[in-house]
Amino acid sequence: MGILEGFDPFAVIKAALKNGGEFADIFLEDTENVFMVCEDKKIEKVVAGRDRGVGLRVITGLKTFYAYTNDATEAGLRALADVVSRGVRDGNPPPASGLIKKESAKGLAIITPPGGIPLSEKVKLLKRADETAWAVDPRVSQVRVVYGDGFRRSAVVNSLGEWREEERTGVLFVCQAIAKEGDVVQTGYEPIGGVMGMEIFDANPPESIAEVAAKRAVMMLGARRAPGGKMTVVLSSEAGGTMIHEAVGHGLEADLAYQNLSVYSGKLGERVASDIITVLDDPTLPGRRGSYVYDDEGTPAQKTVLVERGILKNYMCDRLNAMKSGGPSTGNGRRESYHHRPIPRMTNTMIAPGKDDPEAIIKSVDKGLFVKKMGGGQVNTVNGDFVFEVTEGYLIEKGKIAEPVRGATLTGNGPQVLMTIDMVGSDLGFGIGTCGKDGQGVPVSDAQPTLRIPEIVVGGDVGS
Repeated sequence: MGILEGFDPFAVIKAALKNGGEFADIFLEDTENVFMVCEDKKIEKVVAGRDRGVGLRVITGLKTFYAYTNDATEAGLRALADVVSRGVRDGNPPPASGLIKKESAKGLAIITPPGGIPLSEKVKLLKRADETAWAVDPRVSQVRVVYGDGFRRSAVVNSLGEWREEERTGVLFVCQAIAKEGDVVQTGYEPIGGVMGMEIFDANPPESIAEVAAKRAVMMLGARRAPGGKMTVVLSSEAGGTMIHEAVGHGLEADLAYQNLSVYSGKLGERVASDIITVLDDPTLPGRRGSYVYDDEGTPAQKTVLVERGILKNYMCDRLNAMKSGGPSTGNGRRESYHHRPIPRMTNTMIAPGKDDPEAIIKSVDKGLFVKKMGGGQVNTVNGDFVFEVTEGYLIEKGKIAEPVRGATLTGNGPQVLMTIDMVGSDLGFGIGTCGKDGQGVPVSDAQPTLRIPEIVVGGDVGS
């Protein structure tokens, strides 16, 4: 039986539009999740559960009226439709539409579904990582390992007569290790995750994830403070795409752009980056954490060229902002769950690879900073200013990677940095995360090749 059993979704949509409205849709999801934490050498948390619910939306006058419920019966949904329709008073309901097109997707290929694996086996993954991290060095003082998996069946039906269903599976595994020596405390962090099953551990055993995290923390104990000031910085492809995600990506989400809350507002067709920079958002990539077949409004996933050879081509749009602009949705309407209305969000966002040899990029720098791993950061989307932490960095001396340094930050302006990047590597490395916006979190990945920024402000010890 289908996920929308027991009620007629088009009857619910018609009821929601009884007082008027330009568009309506109903979103149903049924999720099963497992979340486990190992800390202080013991299993601290094991949570497994299921949640099922429905969200109903009406758009009128470019305003959204949204409500949700756990009661997915005909009566419960008609009551929900009454709630949503109360806010609409244009008195001009659109013609009632029936089913025009129904599509279902099993989702991206999953080899070993997590749902078929006993909890006891998942606990063993945590313990394997935990034991490995503690064994790396006696200076390791704290280890936290997190495992999560989820399976979601969803369906979206709208007033245009479109009906789309999808199944989605994801896995997340994270190790964080803290090392301490005297008054110096350093943290190492390493995550893996994606739209895939337990096969993710074939190439990424828990032991290897834990070892990377713990060794990173221990290594940074002996690193000296990073020098401060303006200098050349090389961002490794291993650094993850924090730069592209924060300093550029959020500003290209259509809601911010159309509200003049982005430094890229009103700049379609204009040069916003060096001509060697192309920025993409692509949820069709197999296995990546931000991938899907349909977005959370039922729009088919598609690769969107945001910046092409330095020229701003597109914003990431959901249906509402597509209605505002008069263009199509780019398939970027996403929501954390049925509790939330969809908004424009990134998926797998990246700077496309270039033509430069990554080793040659490093050799081109006489003195500078090599960023192997980026941490968190902050960005002002209105003006593009950002500050990012460097969790693993090294000095570059005479074209070679030298000693590690700690405590570095990168401070700059997104558009200015994109304009000044003068070398783009032929490689590509991915990072993963959960992106927060408007109180919602969604899984994403971001990527970049090795990049050279000729000059940027590095926070550290000035004069060192």
